[in-house]
Amino acid sequence: MKAYMIVRCVIHDREKFISGYGAQASKLLEKYGGKYLIRAPGAIPLEGIEEDNNSVVISEWPSKKRALEFWNSDEYQEIKKLREGIAECKVLVIEADAIT
Repeated sequence: MKAYMIVRCVIHDREKFISGYGAQASKLLEKYGGKYLIRAPGAIPLEGIEEDNNSVVISEWPSKKRALEFWNSDEYQEIKKLREGIAECKVLVIEADAIT
């Protein structure tokens, strides 16, 4: 069953985020079989979110196991440090069947 990782970030330094964390995370995501469905700034909060400057990333994975292997890998733990102090992120992963 496929899995989806949903990320909501408030990015304080977009240039640094994209050139550092974003570039490295993207390469590693592909290595683990993930693919981006959405990577977009400008999400408008409608309920439950007070901050402006929201970005959303949704990635698809072959399985929840594979998404968690990516997330828990030593490689990703190092890459994740690149967003410290420049972004506040909330992350979820969920398995789901395709909607037909």
